[in-house]
Amino acid sequence: MKAKKNLIVIGDRVLVELDESRERTTAGLYLPPTVKEKDKVQSGYIVKVGPGYPVSDPNSVIDEPWSSKRREELKFVPLQALEGDYAIFLRDAAIEIEFENKKYLIVPHSAILALLRTELSTEEWSAQ
Repeated sequence: MKAKKNLIVIGDRVLVELDESRERTTAGLYLPPTVKEKDKVQSGYIVKVGPGYPVSDPNSVIDEPWSSKRREELKFVPLQALEGDYAIFLRDAAIEIEFENKKYLIVPHSAILALLRTELSTEEWSAQ
C-alpha cells in the first residue's frame, strides 16, 4: 500500500505555482533565472487555498479542556483567492518550498495585489 502525501495550506495562505512562461522581455531578450528571482512582483497560478481568516464567536464560551462538552467547530472567513486564479503578488512576502520535486511559493493572502479569474458568462454558457 502506497501512502499519498497531501499538502494542506493553513489559514490565510495560498500555494502558488510560478508562471515560468515569462522568460523573455518584450524586446525578445531572454531573462536569466537570477533576474526573475529578484523581481519584487511575481505572478503564478494558485494551486491550493487555505481555509481563510479564523473567526471566534463572541457568544461562545471557551470550555475547560477536561469538559465533556463538544467544542464548537472553528469558523473561517473565506479568502478572495480561489484555486485556478492567476495571482500577482509581492515576492518578498512569499516563502519558497519544494513538494514532490516541484517548486511552489506559499504566499499570504495580504501579499496578493491582483487576481485574474476566467469566468464563463451566461451568454457563452448557453451558446455551448
